[in-house]
Amino acid sequence: MYLPAHFKETRSEKLHALMREYPFATVIAWGEDGPCANHLPLELVDETRLHGHVARGNELAKLDGAEVLVVFRGPDGYVSPNWYPSKRETHREVPTWNYAVVHVHGRLRVTHEAAWLRGLLERLTDRHEAGQPEPWRVSEAPEDHIEKMLHAITGLEIRIERIEGKFKLSQNHPAANRAGVMAGLQQRARRADGALAELMSQQHISPQERGRP
Repeated sequence: MYLPAHFKETRSEKLHALMREYPFATVIAWGEDGPCANHLPLELVDETRLHGHVARGNELAKLDGAEVLVVFRGPDGYVSPNWYPSKRETHREVPTWNYAVVHVHGRLRVTHEAAWLRGLLERLTDRHEAGQPEPWRVSEAPEDHIEKMLHAITGLEIRIERIEGKFKLSQNHPAANRAGVMAGLQQRARRADGALAELMSQQHISPQERGRP
């Protein structure tokens, strides 16, 4: 990943927060027929492990021990040069795209252990049902149905070896331009604009990063 110093994010709390807030990830590996990419929700268990599951027929279920790249995508959005106060002064601005991503490099472990799989499903369900008026739980389904479903899936554990974060949030612009981008995003209010503006507001900019390169 191209990673200029302005946009490099190394704080583990920021990286982990994005991975938990946007758990639907892309898992990239090298399969029998070349590179393959699969999309699935992953649970960040701790600083060293990700857990998830796929159908037994999925190619990842056959890649025990493989090196993988996992991509978590946060909010993103188009940035208009009209949002920069400096544009009105110099007209030397162009469009860009702001975004936040985390790349996890690790190694895959495959498991079919029923207790492991059930525990994962219960944790994932409890987490994502938490905002529902009447949260559904795994225990509500008939036991024979759950057993059938468990036999149809494969558990994945990814041992984290390295994490890269790129938070491209206008850090290479002066404060007035960053404020203009946040205001523009809030006014446009499309898709992930609000979340992107909020992430920008949380970004600490060091004095050395305040000027343009």
